[in-house]
Order: sequence, then structure tokens, then C-alpha cells
Amino acid sequence: MSNFFKAELKDKFLQYAADREDYFQVQLLYDEFLRPHYSLEYVIRLIREIMDYDHDLLDIMSGNGSKIFMLSATALTADFLEEGGFTQLFIQEEEKWDVFIDQLSNNRKLSATEKQDLALKQKKKFRKEKAYLFSLLAAVAISFVFTVYSMLGTLVGKKKYLTEADVNKKIEQVNSQNKQLLLEIKELKNVIKTRDTI
Repeated sequence: MSNFFKAELKDKFLQYAADREDYFQVQLLYDEFLRPHYSLEYVIRLIREIMDYDHDLLDIMSGNGSKIFMLSATALTADFLEEGGFTQLFIQEEEKWDVFIDQLSNNRKLSATEKQDLALKQKKKFRKEKAYLFSLLAAVAISFVFTVYSMLGTLVGKKKYLTEADVNKKIEQVNSQNKQLLLEIKELKNVIKTRDTI
């Protein structure tokens, strides 16, 4: 039997006792609520649980060889039921556990609107980063074009003739600058790839 059903049964026992103005035998609770699927011992066990919670909720009389033979409601029984009884206590306990488990859980599921908001923020962020990276690539490419133009201009413009050493020196300069620019371009591509995978 579930704990919620047990809480409901305890409330039904208390309500039955509150509706009567006299003492009655435990057998009546058994006949009224649990016959034939449960035993009389189960009824007595539930009454003991009620008494363990608050011994002033029921007035118990022993007799016929049993500690719990007859019972009656007390002044506190109706007040306890008006506050929600054992069912309300069970619900409050479950809510506390739910809150506790939610606090333990770090993997809170996002709602649909939160997911959309997060996706929009990420798209805006990536657009800005891509625009920045492409402008940086364009600046590197323009710098490369001006460097090649200025080198060719100095080679062709100042001297009418070129020596082999001058040509080799300028080629080495261009190659070293090309290597640096290619390294910068590779780094920028890697940055773009890593940002896109995120």
C-alpha cells in the first residue's frame, strides 16, 4: 500500500471517529474501510501510527485482551482534519523532497522560450565574431597586396636593372612575409572552426 493511500486511510479513520460521538470498536473501522483485502492487524497498525504521531488525536481504551479495543475522537481530531490531516502532511513532505531534488539537480531543463532566447544570443554572438574575423582576414589580404606592390615598385622603379642578388633578396623577403601571412590565416581559420563547433 502506498504512503499516500495510508495517509488517506488515517484521515478516514479520524473522520469516522469525529463523526461519531461515542466510543466504537476497532472492528468497525476494519469492516467499514478495509474488509476483506486487509487484516484487522493492519487497522491496528495504522491506529498505532496515528498515536505515534500525536497521542491526543484519539482516545484509546483497551479491552477484550487487546491494547487497542475501542477508540473515540478527541477535541484535537477535528482541528487536525481541518488543517488537512495526514494527507496534507504527506503532500507537504513530498513537496519538500521535490524542491530538495530540484536543488540538487544542476541539469535543469530549459523551457522552449529559454532555448530560443539562448539560440538567438548565440547566433548574434557568432555573427559578430565572424564579421570581426572576416574583417581581419580582409585587412591581412590588403596588407599583403600593398606589400607586394611596394616591393615590386621599389624593384622596378628605382633601378632600371636588377642584379640576381637583389632579386633573390626580395624573393626571400616576400616568401618570409608570405609565410607569416599564411600562418596568421591558418590561425584565423582555426579560430573560426572552433567557434563554429561551439
